[in-house]
Amino acid sequence: MEISTVQHNGVEVAIVRDMDVLIEDVQSALDLMATVKYETGSSRIVLHKSAIAEPFFDLKTKLAGEIMQKFVNYQTNIAIVGDFSIYESKSLKDFIYESNKGRHIFFLDHEEQAVEKLSRV
Repeated sequence: MEISTVQHNGVEVAIVRDMDVLIEDVQSALDLMATVKYETGSSRIVLHKSAIAEPFFDLKTKLAGEIMQKFVNYQTNIAIVGDFSIYESKSLKDFIYESNKGRHIFFLDHEEQAVEKLSRV
């Protein structure tokens, strides 16, 4: 896993890049949060969609809700970057829309958008 940081608006944002799936379940999400916090000191994370197991995007599995609750509980903001238009689920689209209106978890198209958004929360 490659973790880099960028400063934007005086805020440090961690960008995680990996070709492998990093989040498969709640424990792996907690491990990612801990690793990023330990290595960078940042509680703002940009993560590419490909690093998250596909069941996360099937809301029937309840995995997304469980994982996102951990990010909120541990006061860690995350922006998931990728193309979400490939999903046809109305409930997932609503979930993404509502998340983007909040202050903790965001689903965005580009890394630059993610850094900008995370630097303002």
